[in-house]
Amino acid sequence: MFHRPAIPTVELPWLSASGNAGFAALGASFATPTSPTPLPAPHWVGCNDAFRAQLGLPNELWQQQEVLELLTGNREPANHATYASVYSGHQFGHWAGQLGDGRALNLGAIQSPIGLHELQLKGAGPTPYSRRGDGRAVLRSSIREFLASEAMHGLGISTTRALCVTGSPAHVHREEVETAAVVTRIAPSFVRFGHFEHFAANGQIDELRTLADHVVAEHVPKLQAMQGAQRYVALLHEVTQRTAALMADWQAVGFCHGVMNTDNMSILGLTLDYGPFQFMDGFDANHICNHSDHQGRYAYARQPQIAYWNLFCLGQALMPLIDEQGPALAALESYKQAFPEAMDQRMRDKLGLQGAHEGDRTLVEDLLQALQQDHVDYTVFWRRLSIAVRESAHSSHAFEPVRDLFLHREVFDAWCTRYLDRLGAIDRQATGDAMLRTNPKYILRNHLGELAIRQAKAGNFAMVQDLLHVLHSPFDEHPTYETWAGLAPEWASSIEISCSS
Repeated sequence: MFHRPAIPTVELPWLSASGNAGFAALGASFATPTSPTPLPAPHWVGCNDAFRAQLGLPNELWQQQEVLELLTGNREPANHATYASVYSGHQFGHWAGQLGDGRALNLGAIQSPIGLHELQLKGAGPTPYSRRGDGRAVLRSSIREFLASEAMHGLGISTTRALCVTGSPAHVHREEVETAAVVTRIAPSFVRFGHFEHFAANGQIDELRTLADHVVAEHVPKLQAMQGAQRYVALLHEVTQRTAALMADWQAVGFCHGVMNTDNMSILGLTLDYGPFQFMDGFDANHICNHSDHQGRYAYARQPQIAYWNLFCLGQALMPLIDEQGPALAALESYKQAFPEAMDQRMRDKLGLQGAHEGDRTLVEDLLQALQQDHVDYTVFWRRLSIAVRESAHSSHAFEPVRDLFLHREVFDAWCTRYLDRLGAIDRQATGDAMLRTNPKYILRNHLGELAIRQAKAGNFAMVQDLLHVLHSPFDEHPTYETWAGLAPEWASSIEISCSS
């Protein structure tokens, strides 16, 4: 039996109004009442004021001690229970059985100007699903998740969001002794593929249907009029389409997730659970960002196929509601068209190409091979190419800074000739400007996160806030932070990231 410790409560109007709405309203089979475990001497590490304003939360939020205590897990909402949810899943391709919120604690939902959003504390102590874990998160991984969530949002990629990080001097034991932290993450829903897998695997068909109907009613209301199996086939198709779009977004920006288990896949097509993620520096299609992924299952180039595999796991979980295999397979097979089409469009946008021409995919594939051959910095290449297209309107040397990124310059020269021919007689200035709004100048590189973490461990949180500011508008110039847009230093390649957090 899991016992709830008695801790103080706090009543906040913005949290009380809709606390029992959303996922919590589904009942005891879904939401297990669980209290947080307090941490000593909490303090703010990072505060996302822009997101606070979007949510309509009070201007003085960061000055309120009771909010600091609440978002560290030292107080509970006065009018409703905090809870952990149960789910199951496939991890690294194998059925892992029951999992659940092992260190995520749900505060409930808030009604905001941008809709109903669920609040979740990551690192607020053990839950009934911690599986002998301590339920904690460390400062290092918490800062990474805080910044990555907002970096993805700034890039226009679907993601959970992060409101703040709080820290504590309490010790947490990982590979070494670190200090504790708690991330407040927010999303319209934290429902995962694994929630559906859990109820299907346990033969809880009523709960499976309740969950599916909840997702439809709250998040895909356009399907509400459908009845029976048709509704659940349409839901599977919707999730497939959203997931295909998300994978195209990841691949286009060079994002590696690192742990694409089914319990880390969002039913809404959000980027979920930032563990051993990485934005690539030098391009390598076979890059493995997670040092715990010894077989390379979740390498960059494999992510789209893994998403497809995960969708089949979801489809299998929904079969008790669908019955006939044919419609479910048709919904899943739509991925084979949706992902390549989305990927083609992302790459045309990055290249500034108008319309779809035969040979565009070959042009992209040949470019990626050239980038791979020389491990050219992925983000710097696209930014320089954008500037070159713009400057080529009035300069014959505009592409030299791009060419300088390659060791095999003759390979780039041959490709560039084909590229310029494909661009044709366009307005180079306008095309380059559009490319600069598509290809970011700033990403959350591993070494930037590492520098912010090192400063934060020493008690200086300024770089966390500065990075947050820049990553919210990554297509802008931000001349004060120009060095953050440069090539990664040599020591960046030695940073190891794993599932430990």
